[in-house]
Order: sequence, then structure tokens, then C-alpha cells
Amino acid sequence: MKRIIALAVVLLVAAGAIYLAQHRERHDAVSANAVVDMAADWQSDLTRVPMRLTRISDEQEVRIGNEIARQYVSAEPAFTSQEQSTERYVNQVGAHVAANARRKLDFHFHLIPDRDLINAFALPGGHVFIGQGLLDRMESEDELAYVFGHEIEHIDHYHSVERIQIEAQLHKLNLDVVAEITQFPISLWEAGYSKEQEFEADREGLRISVQAGYSAQGSLDLLAKLAQLDRTLVLHADTPTEELSQVAIDGLEGYFRTHPLPAERIERANEVIAEDLLPVNRPLSPIKIEHKLKDEATQ
Repeated sequence: MKRIIALAVVLLVAAGAIYLAQHRERHDAVSANAVVDMAADWQSDLTRVPMRLTRISDEQEVRIGNEIARQYVSAEPAFTSQEQSTERYVNQVGAHVAANARRKLDFHFHLIPDRDLINAFALPGGHVFIGQGLLDRMESEDELAYVFGHEIEHIDHYHSVERIQIEAQLHKLNLDVVAEITQFPISLWEAGYSKEQEFEADREGLRISVQAGYSAQGSLDLLAKLAQLDRTLVLHADTPTEELSQVAIDGLEGYFRTHPLPAERIERANEVIAEDLLPVNRPLSPIKIEHKLKDEATQ
């Protein structure tokens, strides 16, 4: 009897993997890189099948994400008028990119007015947060659109909600109980995902930012800045232009531990640009300089 049950489980998982492989959207080109990506995607599909077979509904995911976001936002100090203006701005850019997402969720984009936070992250259900420290290093709206595209795809491809499911199973939490939902720390999503999930978010995030009318050059510029920050940490540079607070250094060290190397991400981005013929010559849209808190600090 046990053997029959085990066989049934194996067949069910295999059938689920085949179904998902046949019904997922693909953009692979005929190249060696495309074959490698396909193999990685198949492996990812097989390992994520259990989560997909037991996936919670969109309605439950949104409810969980709303509750976590509410707890996080309520803990932040009141915004200044400039910070409110900045959040409206990032919402406009984020909503424009999110209009190209596959899942038609109600996306929300939040500012964290912390100049030491050089990061962005997404919660299940549609909430995306970005740190002022990352905004301060951007020179074009195209870079911001790429970051939001990346985070949107963590939601669009169920990376965020799968993390909720895994954590709930590990800690035996009931996702229908609000008090248990609030036990999820925000650091759970700041920490990043698996290497292949990060590459998937890079790839699809780049595509939807271009669909929103932005230049693919924005992704290369942002990743080049991350590569420079990575070199700064490795070399422990202390010149004025490369100075970082210890808080920012700690955060970046965590970021680079949980994300693929910037050089590898740049290589993958260039491959997608070449394979999909994405435009890199579109004029870049300057980021709204007045929204940078560092300008306010120097007045």
C-alpha cells in the first residue's frame, strides 16, 4: 500500500511538472545560453512543484501581504512633505511598470526614507519597498523602472508567496490567523532569493521595464553601480566618493551574499538584450532630482 501511495505521489509531481513546463510563457532564443536557462528552469520547476500544487489563493496572498505591509509601514515615523512627494513619484513609476505584469494585482510602491538602505524588496500580494539609499544612487528613471520590474517579478512569479508557504510549514504557522502572519520579519524578503529566482526576476523585470517604454540601458547602468559598490566593499575604499556608513556596509554585505555577482547579472542582462533585441539607445529619463533626500540635507 505504501509503495502505491509513493508511486502516486511521484506521478502527481511529474504530471504537475509537465503541465507547468507546457503552459509557462517562454522567451528562449536558440543559443547555448538558452539551453542552459531551459535546464535551470526545468530544475527550478521540479523543486518548486510542491509549493505550486499547494499554492494559496491570490486573495489570501494579498491579505497576507497587506497585513505585513501595514505592520511595517505603521512602524515607520511620519513622512516629511518631501518624503510624501517622493513616495508619490515612486508609485507613479512603479504603477507604470506594473501595468505590464502578468498577474493583475493591485501593486503598491513604498519609500523607506533611509539613506543607509541601498536595497529594494517585495512582499507577497503586490507591495514593493525601496530604500532612499538606492534612489540616491540613480541617475535615470530607467534605473528605477528596472529595479521595480525586478521586484514586481518576484511577486509575478510567486517567489515571495512561496517563501511565506515554506516559512509557515517550517514554523507550523496558520496563515489564516493575523497574529501568526505578523510573526514574519521583513528581513525575510530583504534577504533575496535563490540564484535562479534572482536571474528570473532580472530577466523578466528587464523585459517589462522595456515594455513600459524605458531603455534597457537603465538595467546596465544600475547593475554597474552595484558592481562598483561590490568592489568598494572588497577593497575597503575610503575615499569621500566611496564612503559608506557601517550600517550601509552591513546591509550591502548581506545583499551581495544573497544575490548573484553583479558581473554575472550584467552578462545575463546583455544576453537578454541581444536575444530580444531590446532597445538600449532610447533616451534615458532623468530621475527627479528634487526627490532625493540628500539634496534636502545640504540646504
